[in-house]
Amino acid sequence: MTSRYLKYSWFLFALFLPSLSLAAEDLATINPLLHLNLTHHWTGYLSLVLFAVAYLFAMTEEVTDLRKSKPMVLAASLIWVFIAIIYARNGMSEQAGLAFRSSLEGYAQLFLFIMVSMTYLNAMEDRGVFESLRIWLLSKNFSYRQLFWITGIQAFFISSVCNNLTTALLMGSVIVAMGKNERKFVTLACINVVVAANAGGSFSPFGDITTLLVWQKGVVPFGDFFSLLIPAIVNFVIPATVMNFAIPKKKPEAVQEEQQMKRGGFVIIFLFIMTIITAATFENFLGLPPVAGMMMGLTYLKFFSFYLQKTSDYSDVVSHELTGAELMKLQQRPVNGKIDYFAPMKMMNTPQYKEAAFDQPFDVFNKVANLEWDTLLFFYGVMVAVGGLSFIGYLTVASTYLYSAIDPSVANILVGIASAFVDNGTIMLAVLTMEPHISQGQWLLVTLTAGVGGSLLAVGSAAGVGLMGQAKGIYTFTSHLKWMPVIALGYAASILAHFLINGRYF
Repeated sequence: MTSRYLKYSWFLFALFLPSLSLAAEDLATINPLLHLNLTHHWTGYLSLVLFAVAYLFAMTEEVTDLRKSKPMVLAASLIWVFIAIIYARNGMSEQAGLAFRSSLEGYAQLFLFIMVSMTYLNAMEDRGVFESLRIWLLSKNFSYRQLFWITGIQAFFISSVCNNLTTALLMGSVIVAMGKNERKFVTLACINVVVAANAGGSFSPFGDITTLLVWQKGVVPFGDFFSLLIPAIVNFVIPATVMNFAIPKKKPEAVQEEQQMKRGGFVIIFLFIMTIITAATFENFLGLPPVAGMMMGLTYLKFFSFYLQKTSDYSDVVSHELTGAELMKLQQRPVNGKIDYFAPMKMMNTPQYKEAAFDQPFDVFNKVANLEWDTLLFFYGVMVAVGGLSFIGYLTVASTYLYSAIDPSVANILVGIASAFVDNGTIMLAVLTMEPHISQGQWLLVTLTAGVGGSLLAVGSAAGVGLMGQAKGIYTFTSHLKWMPVIALGYAASILAHFLINGRYF
């Protein structure tokens, strides 16, 4: 789905910004009967610079403390302002308005889809589903090597229905807790979880923003995504097997904690599964967009929330909203006698994290209010800005080069490598907007490469960046880079597996 921390390297476009005085002569060569080709106009060049600068600010969010949605939404708005001005001068305001509405419609579907998924994840976190999983793992006295594989395998399958950042933070909490006395284990296990989470999200329509975009576009049917399962497993298993031999042959200290899942936890898991089935049914049998099924699935949770409220024995609790400084302290001090390993994830999903949250009655609308709105608004900026660049004509130029001048397989492999530097959701959105005429096998290939390519670098995915913050100083960009050749071997092997297994799609 999408990513919380993003990178951008296209700011090199700014180095080639030409003089804005080209405006007059460029307009003279435009064909007004279709749409204006602004790729060599000052509007196009300025739009590229705005997009690049916005992404640069998004990439440095942790340094500047500027939320990534702010520069991106501003850039998207300005891009369309410039487009609208030029089109209005040429008497073509209606075309610009229709193009903007088309971009907005695409975002609306994505927004509603992600909103439902995030709401269910927040609800499961509230009911203690993830906490119970963590405590179960900690209580089994597994060895470091066993824990390495268990967290990796769980990350692989959990990320097929959850976003990779949530999956990585969940597994990361277990890794940090169990490996506090073994830094090498934490480093390797974090690398393993990043690779597993990205691989697991690549074979499921719900697993990642890339697959979700491809599914909603309709270029790959729901059932065909699962043909990428074996290539995804290959991508995960090969680097994990090599790293396994570097894991210490020791056992961590067993931790005994008691944590009962709250009432309704298992029911919410079941309702989430039913929501996924509903979305797939709407798309495959009714011809309706998957988001329609997801919105129906949200009503399952709403009615169950009503049932929990009516049958609950909880009394109303007035909570104390914590300051930013107090929120940071929650990561360092025990709560109710134990450390809250999920504080980073709660802070990510709950801007107004409440000290008494566990004592409050369950309310589904609180889960909607506590969504990661910065990420949702960031995707608005990305999708609307990319729509503007496409309307200007840049994606047509890129598509002509990528899918005409060179072989589509090479192009799709390069797209995967680029996703290690640029957010994979943005990369996939750009490819989908290009609408290249490629086979089903090539669409599956680019879905795979864009999904797993982010594992090549620690900053290549939200999972990697999130774990660098959670295991600060232990899992780093450099430590991940040392194992990049092994990860690249898995990347190449997964592509080969796709060609061998899914040849019928080409």
